[in-house]
Amino acid sequence: MSLPANTSDVPELPADLLFGTATAAYQVEGGVHEGGRGPSIWDTYCRTPGKVARGESGDVACDHYHRYGEDTALLAELGVDLYRFSVAWPRVQPTGRGKPNAEGLAFYDRLVDSVLGAGVEPVLTLYHWDLPQALEDEGGWRVRDTAYRFAEYASIVADRLGDRVNRWITLNEPFCTAFVGHAVGRHAPGTQEGRPALAVAHHLLLAHGMATGELRAAAAGEVGITLNPDHLVPATGSEADLAAVERARTLHNRVWLDPLFTGAYPDNEKEVWGPLADGSYRRDGDLDIIGQPLDFLGVNYYRPIMLRDAPHTEPDPAARTAVDIGTEQVAFEGVRHTTMGWPVVPQTFADLLVDLDRRYPGLPPILITENGSAEEDRPDASGRVRDTGRIEYLRDHLAALGRAIEAGVDVRGYFVWSLLDNFEWAFGYDRRFGLVRVDYELLERHPKDSFHWYRDFLTGHRARRTRGEPGRGTAAS
Repeated sequence: MSLPANTSDVPELPADLLFGTATAAYQVEGGVHEGGRGPSIWDTYCRTPGKVARGESGDVACDHYHRYGEDTALLAELGVDLYRFSVAWPRVQPTGRGKPNAEGLAFYDRLVDSVLGAGVEPVLTLYHWDLPQALEDEGGWRVRDTAYRFAEYASIVADRLGDRVNRWITLNEPFCTAFVGHAVGRHAPGTQEGRPALAVAHHLLLAHGMATGELRAAAAGEVGITLNPDHLVPATGSEADLAAVERARTLHNRVWLDPLFTGAYPDNEKEVWGPLADGSYRRDGDLDIIGQPLDFLGVNYYRPIMLRDAPHTEPDPAARTAVDIGTEQVAFEGVRHTTMGWPVVPQTFADLLVDLDRRYPGLPPILITENGSAEEDRPDASGRVRDTGRIEYLRDHLAALGRAIEAGVDVRGYFVWSLLDNFEWAFGYDRRFGLVRVDYELLERHPKDSFHWYRDFLTGHRARRTRGEPGRGTAAS
């Protein structure tokens, strides 16, 4: 298959860099009423009128629950080193506590064995947003007990799969759970809260720390967490806009990174949240649990955010949400935007990674656990998807990744989001991120041009690795 000429330049990256692709349970599995699975907060959210576009849900999704063999065959064809997937907590513990569900664990047994059989290493995410609804009914992440329940769940999964899975991610993007889900209301459980959303953030970190302890006790392998730190740009050089960016840096980045890697909470919490940040949900010793050493940090990156100061009259603290911090997002002009409305500015990928490296000395090695773009992806008369925009996005972001590595950032792996088109949360099935197009009526898989581009890139990369070319510090700009 001939690919567009303007996407033929493939950046060279360190020969020891690992490459993969990724999915998440609720977005691809389907089978929500099968195998003893219990309901999750996303099942409930999808059934709440007006929450998800066209009233769609993950009930069937890509039917990965039944078709995982087809999908692992695609991994083998693609030639990736790694496959990141998530385990659905309510498939393992239908109510989030107690005896594990044998059918659910058996499914993940089959999936992991199928991935390994394809010559690919599985990378397991324990939590990609599908909290068992029974725990939400008891307070969900707002209450401390959910962290203990998560640790129990982590122990169950490690006991079952730890002999075959060597890389573990505790949480995916806790920012989205805490603030998009509990303050903006655009993700499950769909609430707009203040202090409770900050409690959610803390209990997620506590759950991560407790689960890390369980994974260490089980000798399950390497352990990390995946965050989505944002590269934040001020709209102007004014003091007010610079201050707005610093407030947003705490909301988006520091609330996670500081406890994990400095052993402290952000020093400007009161400035950002005022009386909401009273710490009433914290206990002595929590930072020790949260800050256990990690083997890697997962970073998801898609786009930068531009902000300006947006002063407002301080509302009643009881009505204030955790995202009311006096900032306003400003559109990037003169750049391409994906179908998510996200600006494509690849250099900011390198800028973010270098900034993290400088702000947090001693940061563990980084895995880029998600990077990709949603595009129009319309098949032509022959069924071919000529997704040139996605290929350019991947090419340019890989080049930016190379510049970050040249600058000294220790990046060990990169995952394209996503292997498959899938259920894109509140957007339903209207946004397509996949290297593989999914016909949602027939559930057929059709590799796009980007699939073939990535496969060819990986073939060249493996050839360099086989030739014994140097690893760290050799990426071309």
